[in-house]
Amino acid sequence: MADKCDLCLLGLIILSSLLTGISGMKDHVFISSGENVRLSCNNALSDCKSKTTWTYNRFRHPAAVALIELGIKNKDTEKHERLSLESDCSLNIKKVTEEDYGLYRCRQFVNGQKPGPDVFLHVLHVSVSPTSSSSSSSSSSSQTEISPGRSVTLSCQLYSYTGFSCDYWVSSEGVELLWVNQAGVDLKTDSRYQILSSSDQYHCIITLTTTLLNEDNNREWRCRLTHRNQLKTSVRYTVKYSGEKTLFSDRFVKTFTHWLYSF
Repeated sequence: MADKCDLCLLGLIILSSLLTGISGMKDHVFISSGENVRLSCNNALSDCKSKTTWTYNRFRHPAAVALIELGIKNKDTEKHERLSLESDCSLNIKKVTEEDYGLYRCRQFVNGQKPGPDVFLHVLHVSVSPTSSSSSSSSSSSQTEISPGRSVTLSCQLYSYTGFSCDYWVSSEGVELLWVNQAGVDLKTDSRYQILSSSDQYHCIITLTTTLLNEDNNREWRCRLTHRNQLKTSVRYTVKYSGEKTLFSDRFVKTFTHWLYSF
């Protein structure tokens, strides 16, 4: 009986530690794809170049990957060209992608190991799927014609490491994804837009589907992420028409002007 009580107590301690870590927002960073991000080590040394190591983990992939080891970048990683170590030991990542989400650990070695913070990087990313019942484009084509009258779906997804479900983030942490217009009004209030919230394993997803109108040229839609009613980051898309038909590429360059910003 005593052994069972000890196990229960240990379980409660572990759960409490996890929840405390989740709520500790100073070590949780929300960013939009395409932006640059700075992850703080909080243990600045006079010589970061030889004593600081940054590692990276993905949920369900327990093996840590060394990004910077004792001040030297690991060139075997795909993202090494986008990484830099600052004079205060912080890690900079340029042009964040949705593949960069995960757990980043800073460790410094001065008379043994000095652990830094565990930084959870959460990435907000939007993909666009133009569709039309009259479309003649091949599914393998890199370009699809976009013009008024066609249906477009914007899928906004929050990539998170922690392993907790989307329901947990929404109900316990107060994380919310919204599609809003230029004035910040929730598009759920407009019957023209179909807004659907869902989850994919451990990622929260909200999609916006609408049929493009002539007056949508230069119209802006934003996917907004809030935590406990505080805006954390946002992705902004502006519709651009050029002539009667507009080409839409996989990089969204010709049809949508992609502006990203974070608070």
